[in-house]
Amino acid sequence: MAVFVCEDGKYFQIDTKKSTYLIGVAPGGFLGHMYYGEKLRLDGGVRYDDLSYLLGEPLTDRHKVNFEDSFPWEYGMPGYGDFREHCLEIEAGEGKESLEFCYAGYELLPEKPDLQGLPALFGEDGETLVIRLRERKLPVTVELVYSVFEEEDAIVKSVRVRNEGDAACHLTRALTSQVEFPPGDYDLITLHGAWGREREPYRRGIGWGEQSISSIRGVSSHQANPFMAVARRDADEEKGIVYGMNFVYSGNFLAGTQTSPSGYVRAVMGIHPYQFRWKLEAGECFVTPEAVHIFSDEGIGGMSRRFHDLYRGHLIRSPYRDKERPVLINNWEATYFDFDTEKLWDIAERAGECGIEMLVMDDGWFGHREDDTSSLGDWTPNEEKLPGGLKRLVDGVKERGLSFGIWMEPEMVSPDSDLYREHPDWIIGQAGRDTSKSREQYVLDFSRREVRDEIYRRICRVLESADISYVKWDMNRALTNVPEGEVYHRYVLGVYDLQNRLTTDFPDLLLENCSSGGGRFDPGMLYYSPQIWCSDDTDAIERLRIQRGTAMVYPLSTMGAHVSDCPNHATGRTVPFASRGDVALAGTFGYELDVTAIAEEERQAIRTQIEDYRKYHRLISQGDYYRLPSQAEGRDYDCYMVVSRDKSEALVSFVRTAVRLCCPGERIYLRGLSEEKSYRLSDRDAVLPGSVLMRAGLEVEGAECEYQSKLIYLREQADS
Repeated sequence: MAVFVCEDGKYFQIDTKKSTYLIGVAPGGFLGHMYYGEKLRLDGGVRYDDLSYLLGEPLTDRHKVNFEDSFPWEYGMPGYGDFREHCLEIEAGEGKESLEFCYAGYELLPEKPDLQGLPALFGEDGETLVIRLRERKLPVTVELVYSVFEEEDAIVKSVRVRNEGDAACHLTRALTSQVEFPPGDYDLITLHGAWGREREPYRRGIGWGEQSISSIRGVSSHQANPFMAVARRDADEEKGIVYGMNFVYSGNFLAGTQTSPSGYVRAVMGIHPYQFRWKLEAGECFVTPEAVHIFSDEGIGGMSRRFHDLYRGHLIRSPYRDKERPVLINNWEATYFDFDTEKLWDIAERAGECGIEMLVMDDGWFGHREDDTSSLGDWTPNEEKLPGGLKRLVDGVKERGLSFGIWMEPEMVSPDSDLYREHPDWIIGQAGRDTSKSREQYVLDFSRREVRDEIYRRICRVLESADISYVKWDMNRALTNVPEGEVYHRYVLGVYDLQNRLTTDFPDLLLENCSSGGGRFDPGMLYYSPQIWCSDDTDAIERLRIQRGTAMVYPLSTMGAHVSDCPNHATGRTVPFASRGDVALAGTFGYELDVTAIAEEERQAIRTQIEDYRKYHRLISQGDYYRLPSQAEGRDYDCYMVVSRDKSEALVSFVRTAVRLCCPGERIYLRGLSEEKSYRLSDRDAVLPGSVLMRAGLEVEGAECEYQSKLIYLREQADS
């Protein structure tokens, strides 16, 4: 059993394969966090007060404030003396209430429950503990929900806040998770960035006071990802204790730590309280999005592999999760807005000759859109560009042997559009204030059902007009001028509602999410789409850093990655065609160039790259991922490897990022292989034991020039 309840000792023990999480009921009914870390063998043999982690001032009226301020709460509340970052605020009557929730019972569920209207991890064997708390004065209960995924060392939390009274109240803060860490030397690891340089890892020591990462942009954002890890100071890529936290949500979030004067570190995660005010009617229940907790005793790399396993097996529900996805070519960097049916047919013709399987038509196919200033929301084909409409175009693409995909931006509307002229009141804004534009577009108010229904009707009309098997769902601006209250959260729920409808009504559709590249790369989106466009920066050398940071949390199979043109349209850099292909293999793999205009040798190279993709796809998408020392550690190269679960094969990807003269060749030390097995190397006539490859290392040959790359495939050599 993953959950053990000690009635006598008044504590709850949650076990994964390698970790234990303890929650206890203190005198007075207060719920405390007892322990989270390496697995303990308790077997009911301790009591709540046996663990010094919880000892402090005795609970008397004289010392109550001191007790509240030092007690390691499992779910912190304001007002009675806990002056640290807390999880819940309720406004009732005249204003915000002081809250004092006490233990009121528990329930054990044999499997993990769904979250109505929210993305959620799934699993029939996800044993779940529900702990119920009741407020002393208000008729409000809180249910803390803990679902366990033992093999992945994961605990997934959510919270239900229920109004059991006769009058409405308002939630002004409702975070999902809180963890207390005892005094020690910890680092905080987060992922930050901007457009074109998303998810850069940043590690700093956790000191006094508060440190956080957040977004109030209405999306999880390019600038911050809803992830953080608390790592022991001595933890590195291969060893040490790391606690990862990831928020299954695509809107405003807050994740951070706070160190108290006593040295205890509190970590919290949930919906950002900015502009959040949720009316909870009598009898209603508010459910928070889930927070995923990963324990690793194998360093940062171990944390990454556990996240990958968890999300591949228990978050991504698309039928494409375990399939080899089609190799596609997108016309955006080939044509931008300047295309017509004949041009797209030409691209499809040449692409098909190279082995590419799908043509994706990007922005510019609808309304009178010749640039980014008009027509969003209208979603009717531009018959001047596409005479005969989508069906004629798509039928022609299929005749050339390719399937067809299309770009849309359903959440936006242009001021110059029929939709806006008909419904100017459908955009998000504050009464009496001008609504700000970005990219010459407004955000549709997806918190309103009638808006979503009309947009969905238009999406369906497009998809039913032709044989369309892929949709790239884009979202190109932040939310602004948002009224205080429920709009931010209801907007995200509205996005989830539409994507759920889309994937339900079109079950064979391959959906790829995008938000100006990687501006909404989060677990919430992965629930609806098995892949997300990783970044608009397609420069292969820049992508090394972006993909490396993304893979700290998210599986390689989720990262949209393409081979693009050179000089690169974003950076101007020129990288060998072979290297661009090797870099794009660490993702879904496709092309973002004009295949009719490239050299014949590059078209031949496409065939070879697609063969590599088909050869290595399953290994890359399902194997164990290992970051090897790279640019971030001061090396002149980027390197990672993927090892099959049975350790019978592996692929090493090496890219030279800089050249220094009079330096010895690069020796890399492989990871994750079996010490007992021997492996044949694809790039030389050699068979070496796994122990040699991991301890003595491997000299990389054939990637001495700047931006050259090398793939080394290792296959178990059977004993002769």
